This record gives sequence, C-alpha cells and structure tokens, in this order.
Amino acid sequence: MNLWRGLALLAAALALAACGGRHATRPTGTAAAPPPAHRGWFHRDDTSLPQDRRYGDKADSSPSSPPPAFIYTQPEPVPKAEPRSPYGNKSPYSVLGQSYRVLPSARGYDERGIASYYGNKFHGYKTSNFEEYDMYKFTAASKVLPLPSYARVTNLANGKSVIVRVNDRGPFHENRIIDLSYAAAVRIGIWPKGSGLVEVQGIDPSAPGGEPPPPHTVTAGTGSPGIYLQVGAFSDPANAERVAAQLRQANFAPVQVEQVQLDGRTIRRVRLGPLENVDRADQLTARIERMGLPRPQVAVD
Repeated sequence: MNLWRGLALLAAALALAACGGRHATRPTGTAAAPPPAHRGWFHRDDTSLPQDRRYGDKADSSPSSPPPAFIYTQPEPVPKAEPRSPYGNKSPYSVLGQSYRVLPSARGYDERGIASYYGNKFHGYKTSNFEEYDMYKFTAASKVLPLPSYARVTNLANGKSVIVRVNDRGPFHENRIIDLSYAAAVRIGIWPKGSGLVEVQGIDPSAPGGEPPPPHTVTAGTGSPGIYLQVGAFSDPANAERVAAQLRQANFAPVQVEQVQLDGRTIRRVRLGPLENVDRADQLTARIERMGLPRPQVAVD
C-alpha cells in the first residue's frame, strides 16, 4: 500500500512541475546532442495573448558562454519539398503599421542586409506556423519567405554559411531582413555580437536544379561590405536633389545621389553612407524618420 501511495505522490509532483511555467534553458557545455524537439509540456503557450504578455521573459537573451559544442558539428537541415503551412502565410499581412507580402516560393530570392537572432525568450514557444521554436536548431524567421521554406545564410564578414529552415515571421525591426536561431547565429559568427551583414539565398527543392546555392565567397582582406541607407529613389532629378539637400543641411554625411537604370528607366537613388556599423544605421534611420522623410531602406554593397 505504501508503494502505491509513493507512486501516486510522485505522479502528482511531476504533474505540478509540468504546469509550473516555462522551463530553464538548456545548460551550456559539451553536450553531444541537441535537446528533444518537443517541449510543449514545460509551459503553456497561450497564443491568444498579446505579445507583451505571452512570454515568460520580458527581454530576450542567449545562453551563457561558451555555446554547446554540438552546434558546430550538428548536420544542417536538408531542404525538401514541404506543403505550405496553413498558418503564417497570409498575404498581405500587417505588423506595426507596415504591410508585407509573402512570396509564392523561395525560388530566386537573394537579398543582402542585416541579420539578427533570437534565443531564450522564445525558446519552446510557438512560431508563426505553430511549430515550437528550438533555438538549438538551424531555423530562421523571415518577413517574406513562405512557411516553411529553406535558405542559405552567409555571413559577409567571414564567408561562413548555414542552411536554415524558415518557420517563423519576423524580424519586424525596420532594418533587419532575417532573424536567425541562436544555433544558426553561433554557426556563422553572428553571435555574440547580435547582428551582422548577411546574404540570404532562397532554396526551392521542388524546382529543377533546386539544390542549395553555393555560399557567397568572401575574399581575405577585403573586409565586410558597406552599409548604406537609401532614403529614396526618384525619377525626377529635382526631387532627388531636394531630399539630398535636406540631409546635408541636417549634417548627415556623406550623402550621395546615384544614377542607375531600372527596367529601362533612369532612377536617382539618394543614399547615406557607407556607415560604420549596424548601430549607426539604426540611429540615423530614427533621425531621418523624425525629419518626415521617407523611411530609409538598408542596402549592403
């Protein structure tokens, strides 16, 4: 009888632990394998709650150094044709007053820009297609790539690349094009800095020749590409010069007006840069918006 009572008490304790909220993050060290993919029993993820109340942590963070050793050796995801998720693919959709359109396929997508990453705050919670976010897997969030899809992400500063499975929406920071999982950020050297310049190349395994593209080649000694803020693209030269003059009067420098051909038309791009780093780009973006000028777009050349 005492044995059965002991088992009952043990079962009750486990049940309470399972309802006790979000679990602690995986300890760092020399673990040889990633944690189990399923974590739903550790906490309740109420997706009906607003973002400021949904997560157990108020701010995002990453595990303590050093990263688990398995991140450097675990296999990258193998792209495969998957059905489009019924969740997270509404198009167009709006977030924070901005509208976005989901691409019909990852085929042909190739964009350079700023990458960030996300970690502890979102670990174990639902992604936009209702999978559980696992920061120890090679995944990513995109504003425009379909869910799920695949992409190769290359760090333009060091040439390191990783294939990720896109299963989430974001990042909705105005100057970012992709949010990497913690593991993907570690793999290509975006962690621990927090952000970096990358090239994102979409992969469509259902298309002929849909194998992953080769990573961008970084030549030793050339350094990272420059960061520019494009404040507008104008067909009327007078409008371009007017915006450039406003920026110069506000002591932004260097300001450039570049003439380019786009679909047979002559366009004049007003650009600010090159800028020293991502933080500087963010600071100047906020200043330009306060001037009432068009929201600048980050360009990486």
